[in-house]
Amino acid sequence: MREASLDSGLVAYCGLYCGSCRAYLNEKCPGCAENTRAGWCKLRACCIDNGYKSCAECVEFPDVDDCKKFNNIISKIFAFIFKSNRKACIDQIRNKGIDAHAQIMFDLKKHTLSRK
Repeated sequence: MREASLDSGLVAYCGLYCGSCRAYLNEKCPGCAENTRAGWCKLRACCIDNGYKSCAECVEFPDVDDCKKFNNIISKIFAFIFKSNRKACIDQIRNKGIDAHAQIMFDLKKHTLSRK
């Protein structure tokens, strides 16, 4: 089992923090950036195609909720089941930067900010 680690490279394109994710810690996932099997993820593909570290760098959609790749039925189900708030993660990256987001998530020992 991996130890939780502080690394801004472990911030997923959607804002989740792989460094505190159970699947990453249990070595069942290499993290979003390294997960070549995540070809199904349209957000990942979009960020890679545009050279973004995360959706926070997107200039087309200042509000990520307006992006159909970010805000779709699958993401809503995921958010409900896991009480995940990826939008809050993206907003935090935009407001504080990716390094500060990684630090906050590492300190909280969470892979996502909670949905309220």
